[in-house]
Amino acid sequence: MTGEVKAKKRCCKSRPRCRRCPVVLKRLYEDGLAERQSKRRYVIPKKIPKRRLKRARA
Repeated sequence: MTGEVKAKKRCCKSRPRCRRCPVVLKRLYEDGLAERQSKRRYVIPKKIPKRRLKRARA
């Protein structure tokens, strides 16, 4: 998961959360793994370790 990602409008709250969920992208942003461009657009500059992505989606 690298490049520019556009978050969905709403979180579906299913488990595990999808990769485009705004909650997941916000968690990655807070961990320093994603950069925020605008309200719903994030840039993920490098490959995220699988363990970190799983934790964000939990």
